[in-house]
Amino acid sequence: MNANKRIRYGLAAFAACVFAFTTSAGAEPLATAGIGVASCEKLAKDMNPAEGFSNTTNALMFYWVHGYMSAANIALLEGDSQYVDLFVMNEKKLLPLIYEFCQKNPGKKPISVIDQLIEDTDKVEGKWKSGTVPWAADDN
Repeated sequence: MNANKRIRYGLAAFAACVFAFTTSAGAEPLATAGIGVASCEKLAKDMNPAEGFSNTTNALMFYWVHGYMSAANIALLEGDSQYVDLFVMNEKKLLPLIYEFCQKNPGKKPISVIDQLIEDTDKVEGKWKSGTVPWAADDN
C-alpha cells in the first residue's frame, strides 16, 4: 500500500473514531442506524433548532440533508441544467423546517419535507454536460 493510501485510510479511521467517541449517548442510535431513516416521532424529541450544531441530532440531520440535496442537484442538473443553491439552505432555515414538520407529522420521515422543499425552491441555471453522471442521465 502506498503512502497516500495509508494516509487516506488513516485519516478516515481517525475521523470515525473521533466521531464515535464524541457523539452524545442520546444520539448514538441515530448515528449508527442512519438519520435518514429516523422517524419524525424520534426526531421531534431529539432535535432542538435553538441549540444549533451543539445538538448532535441537529448536526446529523443538517449534514444528511445537505448530502441528499447535493445528490438531488446532480439529478436536477442532468435533467434541465438547474440546481438548488445550497448556500441559502443553512441551519436557521432547515432545522426549524424539519423540526416543525416532524412535530406535526410524527408518522412520517423528514425526507418528505426535504423533497417538497427541493420541488418548491427556485432553481439556479447551471452549466452541465449531459451524460456526465450515468445514473442521473435519462434513458433516452
